[in-house]
Amino acid sequence: MTVGSVALISLLAFEALAVGTAMPTVARSLDGLALYGLAFGGPFATGVLAMVLSGIWCDTRGPAAPMWHGLLWFVAGLVVAGTASAMEVLVVGRVVQGFGSGLLSVALYVIVGQAYPEELHRRIFAAFAAAWVVPSLVGPALAGLVVEHLHWRWVFLAVPVVAVPAALLIRPGLRSIAVTAVTRVPAGAVARIGWACGAGVSAALLHIGGQQRGASAVALSAVAIAGLLVCAPRLLPPGSLRAARGLPTVIGLRGLASAAFVGAEVVIPLMLSRERGLSPTAAGLVLTVGALFWSAGSWIQGRRTAPASRASLPRAGLACLTAGIGTVALTLVPGTPVAVAVLGWAVAGLGMGLLYPSLSALTLELSAPGEQGRSSSSLQLCDSLGAATVLALTGAVLASGSAPAAGSFLVTLAISAALALCGVLLSNRVTPARA
Repeated sequence: MTVGSVALISLLAFEALAVGTAMPTVARSLDGLALYGLAFGGPFATGVLAMVLSGIWCDTRGPAAPMWHGLLWFVAGLVVAGTASAMEVLVVGRVVQGFGSGLLSVALYVIVGQAYPEELHRRIFAAFAAAWVVPSLVGPALAGLVVEHLHWRWVFLAVPVVAVPAALLIRPGLRSIAVTAVTRVPAGAVARIGWACGAGVSAALLHIGGQQRGASAVALSAVAIAGLLVCAPRLLPPGSLRAARGLPTVIGLRGLASAAFVGAEVVIPLMLSRERGLSPTAAGLVLTVGALFWSAGSWIQGRRTAPASRASLPRAGLACLTAGIGTVALTLVPGTPVAVAVLGWAVAGLGMGLLYPSLSALTLELSAPGEQGRSSSSLQLCDSLGAATVLALTGAVLASGSAPAAGSFLVTLAISAALALCGVLLSNRVTPARA
């Protein structure tokens, strides 16, 4: 079960990262540059909807059915995209694939909660973190090799060959999970699905708007952010925006950490290239160091004994993230060695490794009986929407001038560091209030 689950997470990560490398070639091959943004925004939107559906489904019927349906949609979307003869068909495949990814990702979290003892949760989520790190290191390069030496279609068609056997490895372990009796759909579920549709469309518009220029970019981004502000809070536990104690704060910290890390990550290569003259390869290696230390941090937290306080690991992780981003910003000072940026991003990666698996384990621990699906979907939604929002904000800051300058880089890094510092200040609130 563990091997199969980690393999599926790796495949979801590979597709999320590798498609970006292959898509320029795909768009040229299918003469579909006009639909380029939709090929990314579409699956993001259906993924948001699927996360909410999967959470409701897991809580009413158990995680097995949404997992198998997620696999079916995921594989079907890959096959449609890989065999597409027109960009419109490829976009349909990507949309179907995104829906399957959303169903699968939430179901796998619930499977961890129901099939593994609580003392192993942090270790399993550490393995999930590593399953994302490895594709981030090799996925884009491997996709590039496939596109150059085979064909871009194999970036899509090769994955089902591994995904189906990986899912079959999970099947025997699913028998250890008691079959959930069919229960009444939770109150408000239909409304949540409606709000998920609104959030998904808003997220897609935000992604598409980020690829535009001028007034259209501003208009799309403004509409998208307004939509997210209306819809997203209704998909999170009550009190998430005011950091209510317990689960709402855990969910909120995941969004803050994701926004802080991604906001800095997208800026660092451009900053080091423009301000310090590094080649794209050398600047990218700094991100590789961060990914390696993320994996190391996950390994460390998974093998520690249970901390005395629930807040210990989140606080340490967010403190490392704040310090790491601040250290990277020092390279904007002339004469500062580039090694300082490497050190800073290593510390930030270590913090994410300490933080992410521990928040995932806390989410399951603090979920009420029968609500692990809803909590897992909220956790992943907050993660995705936080990253999407800060990417739009970062793009706006960098595009505010004729060319990104040191001031723009400093502003974006300061925003990321402030988000992480806010998480440090709120971390004590992961402990629920005493009854």
